[in-house]
Amino acid sequence: MRFPTAAVTAGSLIGGWQLARRTGNRPLGGAVLAAGGVLAGREWVRKTGPVTTGALVATYVGAFGLSHPLAKKIGPWPSVLAVSAVTAAVSWAASDRRAG
Repeated sequence: MRFPTAAVTAGSLIGGWQLARRTGNRPLGGAVLAAGGVLAGREWVRKTGPVTTGALVATYVGAFGLSHPLAKKIGPWPSVLAVSAVTAAVSWAASDRRAG
């Protein structure tokens, strides 16, 4: 199944954060984050190979990690939106724009 990993990564970063925030259950938000990473990762491997997939996974995980200190500086919503946008752009550029 082909799908835009940019939407999956951005959606899972935003959705996981919102779920954790609204329910108070951080592991539940982490499960959304992990599911999005696995789903995108499978597509990245299929489209790009292991080296690019590793870089994309590092970008995704790094965005999650960066969102925490960034939120202290600019606020939670701007932080999550910023890292989600960057992750989506990188996902699109490295994987999604490539033909099937």
